[in-house]
Amino acid sequence: MATNPEELGEKQQTMPDNLSIARGAQLWPIEEIAHRMGVPGESIEPYGRGIAKLDLAAADALAGRPRARYVVVTAITPTPLGEGKTTTSIGLAQGMHHTGRTATVAIRQPSMGPTLGIKGGAAGGGYSQVVPMERINLHLTGDIHAVTAAHNLLAAMADNHLHHGRGVDLDPESVRWQRVMDINDRALRNTVIGLGPRADGVTRQTGFEITAASEVMAVLALADSVVDLRRRLGRMVVGYTRSGEPVTAEDIGAAGSMTALLKEAIKPNLLQTLEHTPALIHAGPFGNIAHGNSSIVADRIGIHGGDFLITEAGFGADMGAERFFNIKCRASGLTPDAAVLVATVRALKFHSGRYRVVPGKPLPAAMQAEGPDDVRAGAANLTKQIDNIRAHGVAPVVAINAFPSDYPSEHAAIREVAEAAGARVAICTHVRDGGAGAAELAEAVAEAAEAGSDFQFLYPEDMALDAKIERIATRIYGADDVSFSPEARRQIDAYQRQGYGDLPVCIAKTHLSLSSDPSLRGAPTGWTLPVREVRLSAGAGFVYALCGDIRTMPGLGADPAAAHIDVDDNGEITGLF
Repeated sequence: MATNPEELGEKQQTMPDNLSIARGAQLWPIEEIAHRMGVPGESIEPYGRGIAKLDLAAADALAGRPRARYVVVTAITPTPLGEGKTTTSIGLAQGMHHTGRTATVAIRQPSMGPTLGIKGGAAGGGYSQVVPMERINLHLTGDIHAVTAAHNLLAAMADNHLHHGRGVDLDPESVRWQRVMDINDRALRNTVIGLGPRADGVTRQTGFEITAASEVMAVLALADSVVDLRRRLGRMVVGYTRSGEPVTAEDIGAAGSMTALLKEAIKPNLLQTLEHTPALIHAGPFGNIAHGNSSIVADRIGIHGGDFLITEAGFGADMGAERFFNIKCRASGLTPDAAVLVATVRALKFHSGRYRVVPGKPLPAAMQAEGPDDVRAGAANLTKQIDNIRAHGVAPVVAINAFPSDYPSEHAAIREVAEAAGARVAICTHVRDGGAGAAELAEAVAEAAEAGSDFQFLYPEDMALDAKIERIATRIYGADDVSFSPEARRQIDAYQRQGYGDLPVCIAKTHLSLSSDPSLRGAPTGWTLPVREVRLSAGAGFVYALCGDIRTMPGLGADPAAAHIDVDDNGEITGLF
């Protein structure tokens, strides 16, 4: 790795953009990629050039093969720009091949909300990408649209039930099942429907969420078969009777047709990286109010597809990784052998509290100057996230995602902090160098995984719901206490009575801080987690606590990516990043 910032800057300037790199890729036949995993031909359903659906029977066909080492990629608390978990996951999978090992990467499917908004696509970056990049970021095989259709069908069935007034006594005031779409649109956050004559339905206030926030998406990611998918969809709660009893999708006759709409969407999508490493891209649950991890069915195929299965968890280790451990692993029965914690110089400087980072704007000039002391000032977040992984009995490996503007002294500061906390450390240049730039990380991860883990859940299933929330808040977030509103207490008591007390919990809070306050950097102490409301995701199989203002329908920025995407005279997409 070059250590001179000017040299790195020159390399960065001459490196093509993501779309140009992706477009220059030489794709192998997707059947060859599947063959590298051991997937039999009868389980491969080609879906255009370089893409295939895998029949769920592939998991059974591969069951006799050795189990891969299972590695989750997470991060320190990110800046609003993100710290490169997806890119690192892809780079690490490619890097395994540079060390003589085989690997498969399993990641979430990008939502078009961020793709057309401010964040851009989520197929990786530089020379650590999954291809074809345009297809991944724009529709892919239509799974997200199938989720949208199934979710909105249930909404239509619920309103139809209210209109005709037959069957279950569904209380219109209790219906919280909003509609969804896969586009950022703030104007739809709050709506009134049923205006007009009586034939146009019952007038009530509702709204829209982005499709990734749908419980149907969370169900798709956690179901292990079509039968399980049907069962989970059927038990989703759309509202309550006037006497307070839950009304499910099964009760209003929607579960069967919803399953039919999702029958193809439950099949994982197989693609390849730029270096022809198998990539499973499937499901994309929202990282704030859901578990934020890709699908169990993809992992059950990938776990027998090579020496390593690399998967990614959304946001920082306090959020996506905690839910990976306590929700996804509880549902799948798979346990991780190691965890990668992505850290960047800019994120640790951000956690020093000395700088402000705004999406869509350049980093402050002072933040880009050499500043190992700034890195150390923000290091409490890195130390806490290492501890959060260890709380689950898993060995952490810190991946320093190197940027051209970094200085060697800053990388040394991160290494110093991480090693003092007992973590393995590796510097990565996978964006610029592809798999070769993640070979050091691959060796460190292999060493950690082969040493074995002592995985454990953070809490038992039979612990009370409020106690589970308190355990996460105090042990993972560093809170002193939890404050439950009267409404939250009432909801918890109701869920316990209704038989949902054994479910795991998901805490919906900001991803920009370990606390519930996005302005608090580092590893805040002396604070209390406020739980204002607790909601049930009976189909997905968890209860989630709302802590703070969580937007489930993003808005477009002043200069969204959608304004720069086009199709040229040759039919090629331009402006996608």
